[in-house]
Formats: sequence, C-alpha cells, structure tokens
Amino acid sequence: MVHDCEFEVHNARLSDNNAIYTDYVYNRMQRKGYLRRDAQRLINTDRNVFAACMLAHDHADGMVTGVTRHYDVALGNTRMVIDPRPGERMIGMSILLTKNRTLFVADTSVTELPSAQDLADIAMQVAHAVRRLSFEPKLAFVSYSNFGNPDTEHSRRVSGAVEILDRRHDVDFEYEGEMTPRVALNEDVRSVYPFSRLKGEANVLITPGVHSAGISTKLVGELGGATVIGPVLIGLEHSVQIAQVGARVGDVVILAAMAAYGLDQEHRSWAQKAG
Repeated sequence: MVHDCEFEVHNARLSDNNAIYTDYVYNRMQRKGYLRRDAQRLINTDRNVFAACMLAHDHADGMVTGVTRHYDVALGNTRMVIDPRPGERMIGMSILLTKNRTLFVADTSVTELPSAQDLADIAMQVAHAVRRLSFEPKLAFVSYSNFGNPDTEHSRRVSGAVEILDRRHDVDFEYEGEMTPRVALNEDVRSVYPFSRLKGEANVLITPGVHSAGISTKLVGELGGATVIGPVLIGLEHSVQIAQVGARVGDVVILAAMAAYGLDQEHRSWAQKAG
C-alpha cells in the first residue's frame, strides 16, 4: 500500500537561496584560499555543501549523505558549512547488534590518534548519546594491555583518560581501563582484577584510535555475527549522518532515522548544564 506524502525537491542551480548560501560559504572559506566564484561553484555542483547550507539556514532539519562518496570527502565538504557545537567534538559511534548484546564503539571515523584528554571527552559524549538510546552506559577504555601490562606509551595514553575522568565530578556512568576487549566483555575473565570498578559486561568500548576502531568494526561486519550500524556522527551543530560507500537501502533508512531522532538532544542540554 502506498500512502500519499508531501516532499520537496531542491535544485541548487534553481534555488532562490543560491546567493545567500554562496555568501555564507564564501565568508567561512575566504581566508582558506577560496574566491567567491569557488563558493558559487560549490553551491551549484556539490550536493553536500548545498544540503549543509540548507541545514545551517534552517531550511532543512537533517541530512543523510555518503553512499557514492568516501566518508572523509563527505565529512570535509559538510564541515565547510557546519561546525561542532561549542565545547564539543565530532565523534563517529558504531553500533554492533548481535543476538545477545548491543555494543557501542567510538571513535570509529573522526579522530585519528586521540590524546588522553580527547579520549576522556569522547567517553563523556558517547556515554550520553548511548543513554539517549535508552541504554545505561558501561564504558571500557580498550587497549592491547590490561592495567599497565605491558606498559607502553599508547597504553599510558588510554589509562590517562581514565585518570582524567577520575578527577571530574560530573561523571555519572561506570567506566574502567585500560583493558583488552576480552577483559571488557567477559566478567569471568575480569575476575582476576578484583579492583575493577566495572560491573558486568561493558557495552561501550572507547578505542585508542580511529584505525583500531574502524578496522575492528568493519571486520566484524564483514565476517558476520553482528550487524554494524554507522558510524553514527554526533557532535555537530546540525543533524548530519554519513553512510559508507555502497551502503544498502536499509543502512540509509537507519541513518535517516538517527538524523530525525536527534541523538544529540539530551547531550546538548547536559553539555549546557555542565558549561
């Protein structure tokens, strides 16, 4: 059964807002080597820049892109127009669905090699996004070491994030680290570390870098055993989701639902209160 619905199709070359969008992009990019005619060309020919301008001027509520363009390219074009919310950062969060559990992994698409402070900030934002999805976050900062064994520069960066959260007074979720995924996801294995503050199985994994996060989630998705959603983009001033190249119709529909749902809404009010 097909239901009647209303929708609008916007053509950049015919848009009444073309000049407004061009001025907006030019004002943002003129000190980054762009001439006004470059901004005009972007509005006329780049669907991501045009759509992002619609969001920036409240002419649209959400944006879903990707599928035919690499993630980094789509994100870079969008960032010409839309900034992260003040005091926040962009984060890619992947959702792994299995028969027995739902697992959230971050950051899977944006920050290449986060510092300890970056990891702590990522943890705060992701925890509140997960709670927005009606899950009680239990965070594990994952690494290839367990609580200082082996002690390396990379493991100290991860454990440093835990120390940063220990000094904060606004943390309202369980967290622990650094630990391997096996220890994070198996309470019986973690019993050899009786000092661990994490109870039960972690449902949020904070990874030490985008490479490990991206490789692990894509590997799980290709080998089977889990359905991978995302990365879901959070932290921007407007609701934008970017699909992977070659994404299926179902993937795009899910991201559209995420964009409409407003995953960041609760976190926005939390961030304003904390600020």
